[in-house]
Amino acid sequence: MMEKTDRTGNLYSRMRLWELPDQYVAEPLDGSSGSCLAVNCDGSMTLLAFGSAQRLNELGEESTRLPLWRQLTLTTFAAGSIHSSYYSRNFQAAIGKDIIDVTLIARRCMRRNGTRMWRRGADADGYVANFVESEQIIQLKGYTASFVQFEILKPETAPRVAERHFFDLRKKYGNVLAIDLINTHGDEGRLTEKFATSVQNILNDDLRYFHFDFHKICGHVHFERLNILYDQIEDFLIKNRYYLLNDKGEKVETQIGIVRTNCVDCLDRTNVTHSMIGKKMTEFQLQRLGIFDAEETISTHPNFDDSFKILWANHGDDISIQYSGTPALKGDFVRVGRRTTRGVLKDGWNALMCYYLNNFVDGTKQDSVDLVQGQYIVSLSRDMAPTLKKVRIEAITPFPLVLGLILMGIIFAFLSLMRVRNDYWQLPLSIFWATMSIVIIRYVRANGRAFCNRPRLQKPTC
Repeated sequence: MMEKTDRTGNLYSRMRLWELPDQYVAEPLDGSSGSCLAVNCDGSMTLLAFGSAQRLNELGEESTRLPLWRQLTLTTFAAGSIHSSYYSRNFQAAIGKDIIDVTLIARRCMRRNGTRMWRRGADADGYVANFVESEQIIQLKGYTASFVQFEILKPETAPRVAERHFFDLRKKYGNVLAIDLINTHGDEGRLTEKFATSVQNILNDDLRYFHFDFHKICGHVHFERLNILYDQIEDFLIKNRYYLLNDKGEKVETQIGIVRTNCVDCLDRTNVTHSMIGKKMTEFQLQRLGIFDAEETISTHPNFDDSFKILWANHGDDISIQYSGTPALKGDFVRVGRRTTRGVLKDGWNALMCYYLNNFVDGTKQDSVDLVQGQYIVSLSRDMAPTLKKVRIEAITPFPLVLGLILMGIIFAFLSLMRVRNDYWQLPLSIFWATMSIVIIRYVRANGRAFCNRPRLQKPTC
């Protein structure tokens, strides 16, 4: 550990040391850095920056000699073991005589990485679960424009944790607009109330909070009503701008603030919202570069519009599959601009698959993530030592067997009930089988998580 001697400087109180085949890498753990220090075998040292193309460009001329996507590939190094896993998709489209390159990159922070059920909320240091930075990059006639926004799975509700989380965001990215897409009723309503309360005392000119009840306003089909949200946040997007380099590589505009969006579940609401914001910012950028007139929109160019929708739909699917196991819901709207019968049926199937994977597969997957990313370090003295644990019924009875007992009880109760007319002794048997099924069902409902495929390496924190 390294003691912090100057809280206003660039010294860190906690660091993690990674031992790689050809170098050692020191990674700050206090959330205030966007880089790591690598010490090579020959004694030389290198500052390894990771993150958006905007931040990489600030490092100077050496970091801009390669195309932006190559910079990202090189500087996110070590197969994501230090910073994050990331996805990159892109397409080319022609508007008139101009060829436009559009790239969408998602970087997933490794601090609280994991599956949908077993990684939620935030830890004491303000690191939130499944925190994703999405950067949209447009290249045209030598110009490069970039826009960054963030999404998380579930908001943090403890005031001190929220304060730390937003402090780190403001330090790295400037102004923050926190958009909460959670419902205002039921369990989600209680969650959004706690979240609003947790940020109430830290709101200021640099941090704004806006709640938008996505399901109440947009329902399951009227996603065009997102324009209501856009009208409320347009001033923030215009004032905080985007990043722009001219054809000489000189910085013309700087993005001085970010949008941070959260929902609760499988990236459905956040990806629909982010695709809308990304589309609006692309139109601003193309107007600035003289490609679009003041009233011209992406929708007036069908080929470009279709490719843009598919880009964001695939983006949402990539991220969602990694932590929920299924593609993002409501993907048909992002992909084709409207809800379809096929899309609704696909969402139903994905919801069932997500339920199965979350409950009966993701515990093992979470252990794999923790091992690969160093969240759990194997210790022979600890892991080989025998431990005595209290054995409960769910520890020795797998859920499929329990489900079989329930179904057997229901079937036998029904068969006995059908034979009551010929044999009255079948009535007590029918009551017995029905009672057995009800008792088992009530026990499973009361101890549902105990029957799930749980992580074994670390105690789940949700």
